[in-house]
Amino acid sequence: RKNKYPFVCKRHFETKKASSSNNKGSEQVPAPPTVATATTPVLPSKERKLIDFSNKVYIAPLTTVGNLPFRRIMKQYGADITCGEMALADQLLQGKPSEWALLKRHPSEDCFGVQIAAGHADQFTRVAEVLANEESIEIDFLDMNLGCPLDLICNKGAGACMMLREKKLRGSLEGMLKVLNCPVTIKMRTGWSEKEPIAHRLQQNIQKWGIDGIGAFMLHGRSRLQRYSRLANWDYITEVGCSQSSEFTQIPLIGNGDIYSFTDYEEKILKNVEKRDENGGVNNLIPCAMLGRGALIKPWLPTEIKERRHWDISASERLDMLKEFTRFGLEHWGSDQQGVNRTRRFLLEWLSFLHRYVPVGMLEVVPQQMNQRPPNNLCGRSDLETQFLSKNCADWIKISEMLLGKVPDGFEFEPKHKANSYKS
Repeated sequence: RKNKYPFVCKRHFETKKASSSNNKGSEQVPAPPTVATATTPVLPSKERKLIDFSNKVYIAPLTTVGNLPFRRIMKQYGADITCGEMALADQLLQGKPSEWALLKRHPSEDCFGVQIAAGHADQFTRVAEVLANEESIEIDFLDMNLGCPLDLICNKGAGACMMLREKKLRGSLEGMLKVLNCPVTIKMRTGWSEKEPIAHRLQQNIQKWGIDGIGAFMLHGRSRLQRYSRLANWDYITEVGCSQSSEFTQIPLIGNGDIYSFTDYEEKILKNVEKRDENGGVNNLIPCAMLGRGALIKPWLPTEIKERRHWDISASERLDMLKEFTRFGLEHWGSDQQGVNRTRRFLLEWLSFLHRYVPVGMLEVVPQQMNQRPPNNLCGRSDLETQFLSKNCADWIKISEMLLGKVPDGFEFEPKHKANSYKS
């Protein structure tokens, strides 16, 4: 890829070196090539097609578990828009196959985006150059990650840290939208701290920049320090939806957080969409069901939202769903031992979320809320349902053995999101 793409955009440290050399009076550094003189094949100019997210079910980017086989399952249950897992720009620019694999799209994904995280404008722009000119990659939108709370990402100036670096953010947006023919969406959190939300101010500033091609803001109702604790703040999301200036182009806002049933969708989104600010101004919050953890725990949630019902799905139907995931996994990762191991690993990661679901027929109060976990040693209406409800990692292993055969000796598994592990 380095030989194939003589990047137009200079790297941030090269720019600093050039500036430093000029200040010392050394020989002048030649100006970076323009798009017209570069040998990179440039796509013919065409009208940028914005995506209408209204009245759609959108599966948010989900690290580790939001892989291609999982997204195929979500499409079967009625998801309209899907997005690949978060990919790191520096890893993509190094040509790492594991990172490029995150951008792969299945033919069933008729509206598909990729999410990129980076700490510098040149990294965003150079990745956008490749995506615009790489014929094997087809995307409908690019999502900027301004929401990842992980220290590993924020310490690089990426993820939620990018919300605090408006100069870098502006340069990133301008650079990407000069080379992309698809819209860019911006996924963010309420701010760094729950006590000092900044999303409303950041949204106003981006609006004032007047950059054409921003498809939507996507706001998760928690701060970076909250991560996924406490409830999402939908009052603040609605406030942000009403905060855009009428003097500039209006940009749609998609709210995200704790949507776990069709009643949650109606109460947290549809009702708030109708609200106006004190002066009767426009509310840019749109009726889009953006699903994150809710889709991991209840993959059939898009069906519930569209059909407006609480689905008491049986244990055998859930097992059939996992059989489909296993088949898709072996198609995607291969049916050799390495492919089987990889499919099993991602299946177990998914089961570490699926066990939180309590069947509708067993609930005293319907629906179950996102922050409500099933009690220990809960018995289901069948042995299989009891196994699905288990918090014990050894039971998840047994479910995987039903689908992929016995685990090899010395097999170990520890979910990424918590220290619930298994060792044979």
